[in-house]
Amino acid sequence: MSQAEHPDRISPAHAVTVEDVRQLMGASTPHFALQLRERIRRLIRDLPADHPARLEGEREIARLNGLARAGEVRGGDADMATLASVADDAT
Repeated sequence: MSQAEHPDRISPAHAVTVEDVRQLMGASTPHFALQLRERIRRLIRDLPADHPARLEGEREIARLNGLARAGEVRGGDADMATLASVADDAT
């Protein structure tokens, strides 16, 4: 995953939609959370504060920040250890 964006999505003629934000959210994992956060931030930065895509993007940015710092908890299998997180490094 890179921070590059799809050319259609960054075209000046493109009207940003909630669906654009949701397409980016679909791949959110702890590993890619900060990259996705930046892509969403760039996508919504010029939208008015009350624009539906901006509101959705801001909610997703908050979720991605938490995901990046809290890491991932694997499924309910007691034999699987949880993954380390960024937050663990900060303590």
